[in-house]
Amino acid sequence: MLLIPAIDLKDGQCVRLRQGRMEDDTVFSNNPVEVAGRWVDAGGRRLHLVDLNGAFAGEPVNGDAIRNIAKAYPDMPIQVGGGIRDEATIEAYLKAGVTYCIIGTQAVKEPDFVARACKAFPGHVIVGLDAKEGMVAINGWAEVTDQEVTELARRFEDAGVSAIVYTDIGRDGMMTGPNVEATTALANAISIPVVASGGITNIGDIEALCKADTTNITAAITGRAIYEGTLDFAEGQKLADSLSQ
Repeated sequence: MLLIPAIDLKDGQCVRLRQGRMEDDTVFSNNPVEVAGRWVDAGGRRLHLVDLNGAFAGEPVNGDAIRNIAKAYPDMPIQVGGGIRDEATIEAYLKAGVTYCIIGTQAVKEPDFVARACKAFPGHVIVGLDAKEGMVAINGWAEVTDQEVTELARRFEDAGVSAIVYTDIGRDGMMTGPNVEATTALANAISIPVVASGGITNIGDIEALCKADTTNITAAITGRAIYEGTLDFAEGQKLADSLSQ
């Protein structure tokens, strides 16, 4: 299982939110490129970047910071989410050196857009499904829909999606542990690889995800834990590697 460090961008700074609330943020750095280098040096094999302002605006806002990171680390696979609502944005990010674009809100509002994007940019599209008590949330988590996560995920089975990033909003940034049960249930319900997100706090959470009753959780995103020091990123990846052998 791949451990992916998260860099959440708000107003050009690296922050972490609690349960997705923009007003409940902690600023960790005003130098995103430097933060990216920290995780590259720690052995990260992919970076997860989120344009938080973009998620609310519906278009890229922290694009400069994302492009600067991609330029500084051209050999590092990067996945980006937040405000990606059209093919032009995907194309621009890929040209800037981003590897994967995560479609969230637009995937919920217009599932056919995902299929078109996968056809136009094969191998570069990930769908992000964020859930509160099993129901999908959109627009920077500000709106909870009546769509159930697993049901929606199944709609993308034949689209060519590289992965589903599944985030439990109630756990995100709260340091309460990931929702292993719900993540496992989703992973077993679809053939698309699932990336776990939200709530990872310590090395025990990595072990729990690796030992989950599924082979389809292929990666996990971690944010607040590696910034606050409750999880050593390098040790977490080392454990994940050992348990995956």
